[in-house]
Amino acid sequence: MDADELLHNARALARHAAECARVVPPQAALGMRCSEAAMGQLLDECEEQFSQLQQLQNEITMTKSDSLETSRDETVNRVNALAAELKQWMETEPKLLSTNSEILLTVGKEELLQLNTQLEMVFSCSQAKRNKLKEVLKSEQKWLEEKREVLMAVTEQVTALQQENDKLSETSVLHDMKKKIQKVKEYQDHLLDTLSDVLEEHFPLPQQAGNTNKKKKNSSMEPRKDLISLHNILELLMNKTVETPHEPYVVIDETFWPPYIEMLLRYGIASRHPDDYCRIRLEAFY
Repeated sequence: MDADELLHNARALARHAAECARVVPPQAALGMRCSEAAMGQLLDECEEQFSQLQQLQNEITMTKSDSLETSRDETVNRVNALAAELKQWMETEPKLLSTNSEILLTVGKEELLQLNTQLEMVFSCSQAKRNKLKEVLKSEQKWLEEKREVLMAVTEQVTALQQENDKLSETSVLHDMKKKIQKVKEYQDHLLDTLSDVLEEHFPLPQQAGNTNKKKKNSSMEPRKDLISLHNILELLMNKTVETPHEPYVVIDETFWPPYIEMLLRYGIASRHPDDYCRIRLEAFY
């Protein structure tokens, strides 16, 4: 038997031993379910395989020194042979070591029990994780609902405050405008009253001549009784300017005392119409 054949047999025996170790549980576990005859058969098969493995190891040890002295060509051939063998073993399905149905049934039950135990552990872990995720989801949904309620309440409050603010702002603006208008009117009335008092005091209408002889001698004619005061003249001019700004001129008649008209024209308070000498208007002071 050459070295290649020894290696081949050793590999085959190693594969069978590994398969046996994989499919056969410990002796104590099998002894509880298998009969004594089946256990004896299994032990005999194991001893036979181990004896073959020991024989092959001895032959490999004896041929080890000879294999070191092989030529290069033989080494290449061995490598090719090992590659072909490896390919063959990759395509070959492994065979069971024991053919006893009782042993195979016991091993199958043992594997199914182990698989069932593992699946139960996986199921328990998955169930615990699922329950935990349910609790987390429930708490998150509760938190989201609370935040939605808070958002709705805040939105309603903000809307109410905006409406109230708009209403208050409109009311306050209207109230302020009314107060300002009232103040302006009061100030205007005060100015008009003050102007009236000043005009009546410093610019009175001419009076009729008295009983004194001096006044009779110096006055050639008596003043008219229908003359209007300076206050009334200014009021007419202002009303005309406001009511008809496109035609602000007032016609001068006999009721306008000429000294008053001359004073208004001289100090730039009024001006004559450029084409009509008998019409005057109030100067624009703005």
